[in-house]
Amino acid sequence: MRRKDREVTDPVKIQDIMQRCDVCRIGFNDEGEVYIVPLNFGYVNNDGNYTLYFHGAGAGRKFELAQAKPQVGFEMDTNYLLHTNGEPADVACNYTARFQSIIGNGTFSIVEDLDEKKEGLQLLMLHTTGKKDWEFNPMMFKMVTVFKLEVSKLSCKEHE
Repeated sequence: MRRKDREVTDPVKIQDIMQRCDVCRIGFNDEGEVYIVPLNFGYVNNDGNYTLYFHGAGAGRKFELAQAKPQVGFEMDTNYLLHTNGEPADVACNYTARFQSIIGNGTFSIVEDLDEKKEGLQLLMLHTTGKKDWEFNPMMFKMVTVFKLEVSKLSCKEHE
């Protein structure tokens, strides 16, 4: 990271930032094209090893790339606020933005294990709504595909 003064390394703060992010953008390499998908997510942190969970259809570009090109990049951000650093207000260089962001890499795959699939959906719903212990319609549960991203590299940055 070029701006070390903006790097966040405290694991508690990183998790706090991740908790406040609403969307995770997954970037796939699709035969030389970058395909970016914004997704709601849930996550689990096992001693600094993050696994992110997503849901979607069992067909389509994301589904096919999860099988063929599982190495992905990701980005999430929160707490954005544009503000001015001074006068005059009509000078572009007098503006800056507050933000917090997390970027990284990992392996994106389809969850096959039914218990992990249910846990992934529970984590997604907990992160999205703050509520635990969801019931799932058996027909819908069978139809939905759950994806996971096992994070191999992560960096966090903030600008106040």
